[in-house]
Amino acid sequence: MPASATPGTTVKEPPTGAVRARPSRASSGAGRPGLGWAVPGLLFFTLFAIIPMLLVVALSFTSWQGLGLPEWTGGANWSRLWEDPEMRQAIWLSVLLTGLSWLFQTPVALLLGVWAAGPQRNRAVLSAIFFLPLLASSVALALLWKSLLDPNFGLIADIGPYIGFPDGNLLGDPQGAFAAVLFVASWQFIPFHTLLYQGGARQIPKSLYDAAYVDGAGTVRQFFSVTLPQLKNTVITSSVLMVVGALTFFDTVLILTEGGPGTDTTIVPFLMYTTGFDAFDMGYASAIATILVAIATGVSLLLVRLTGFSAMRSTREGM
Repeated sequence: MPASATPGTTVKEPPTGAVRARPSRASSGAGRPGLGWAVPGLLFFTLFAIIPMLLVVALSFTSWQGLGLPEWTGGANWSRLWEDPEMRQAIWLSVLLTGLSWLFQTPVALLLGVWAAGPQRNRAVLSAIFFLPLLASSVALALLWKSLLDPNFGLIADIGPYIGFPDGNLLGDPQGAFAAVLFVASWQFIPFHTLLYQGGARQIPKSLYDAAYVDGAGTVRQFFSVTLPQLKNTVITSSVLMVVGALTFFDTVLILTEGGPGTDTTIVPFLMYTTGFDAFDMGYASAIATILVAIATGVSLLLVRLTGFSAMRSTREGM
């Protein structure tokens, strides 16, 4: 009996090998990053995104030529915005370019991504060659294609008669210039979306294909019944990036067509540029920029909302 025990009482000894309870990691907060880790990112985003956007919104209510102090004009720029036929045309062209870009890029990138995820021979080498346009800048590629589409010295002078342009002046035709912008932009960015689909396709369990094969499904049926449903979240992610990229597309139009012929390829970002840096009407250009940001943000949120992507449920849940 221990010395401290009084007569008539029983002292229970702790069991041999008992381990003292320790506070859980959840209760102690161990392993959870502190709020301080987010400060650099929040500071960077505030300085280079939030504050510039607020300044642009403020400038949209002023008249400013880039020098001196802005002059407050109230809603004059916004009233002009709704009545400007060039702005309405630019919005229509931007919407058309966005829709056609999605229709053209999505099936091509999806099929290439699924193929690149397979075990075909020489797949890695061919994929690396195909992804090369993604490594070059948009300006360099636009200059390259402008040389190829030169009606005097470019490749288009030889193949133009076979595609409906006997003089080779593809960029001088409204439909031809728009098609050139669409093709060049898609040609450059399809490899990026192909990478997304390649990564998504590699995450699909082989057991799903084995089960489909046992049920008698061929390659085409497996694609529509297994591959495509499993890539739903990847399709949504790619679509959001594609829409935002097309709505803010600028440099290729500047180099390749300069908004022409006339204003037939003048999309909203290019109109914003010419208004601000050619006409030096910074106030009206700021109103155009504000509308562009609002449209791109609204379309992205609408896509996420309508597709249910905000839930972010895994397609492999329960496997």
